[in-house]
Amino acid sequence: MDSIGSNSDKSRNNSKRKQWYDKDVQLMLAFQSGQQEAFKEIVLRNQKRVYSIIYRLIGNHADSEDLTQEVFLRVFRTAKTYKPMAKFSTWLYRIATNVALNAIRARRKGKTVSLDMTDSGEDVRHPWQVGDKHGRSPESYIHQEELINKINKALEILPENQRISFILNKYEHLSYREIADILGCSTMAVKSLLTRARCNLQDALKRYLGADFVKHLPNHRGDEGVKEI
Repeated sequence: MDSIGSNSDKSRNNSKRKQWYDKDVQLMLAFQSGQQEAFKEIVLRNQKRVYSIIYRLIGNHADSEDLTQEVFLRVFRTAKTYKPMAKFSTWLYRIATNVALNAIRARRKGKTVSLDMTDSGEDVRHPWQVGDKHGRSPESYIHQEELINKINKALEILPENQRISFILNKYEHLSYREIADILGCSTMAVKSLLTRARCNLQDALKRYLGADFVKHLPNHRGDEGVKEI
C-alpha cells in the first residue's frame, strides 16, 4: 500500500514539475502579476494552433479568425482566476473547442445536414483541404471538390465529441490523454469515440470512397490550408 501511495505522490509531483516548466504557464502567471507583455507573447505563441483547431472544426476562414480572437479574449478575462492545474495547452484547447462548438450549434440551429446537400456558396471548406500543387485537370479538381464536400458533410453529422476526437487525433496529432483532458473524459472513452467516428464515417462514405478510406486520409496537419492571422 505504501508503494502505491508513493507512486501516486511521485506522479503528482512530476505533473506539477512539468507545469512549472511549461513556458505558457510561466507567461500566464507573469500576466497575472501585471506583466502585460506576457499576454501578447501567449497570443503569439498559440494563435496559429488555436486557429488551426477552430478552422478544422468549423471549416470557415473568416469565422475562424473571429473565434480565435474570442478564445484569447476569454483567456484575458479569466486570467485572474487561472490556476496551473493542467498543461496550459490543454486548458487553452478546451476553451477553443467550446468556442467552436458554440459557433457550430448556432450555425446548425434549425438546419438539417444531408450528404446530398449542395454547397451553399459560403467559404466552408473541408478541415484538411489544401491547395492544388499537382497541376491536375479541371475535371480532376471538380471530382476532388465533390469528394471534399461529401467528407465535410459526413463530418458535420457526426456527434460532436466523435468529430472533435477524430479531428484532434487524426489532424492535430493529440494523444488520447490530451483529448481526454480537453473533453473531460477517460482515455478509454476517447478510444471508443474514435472507433465510433471511424465506423460512422465509413458507413456514410463507403459508397463514395470505399470502406477503408479512413486509412488513406492525409496523416499530417495540412498547414497549407491554415493561413496566418
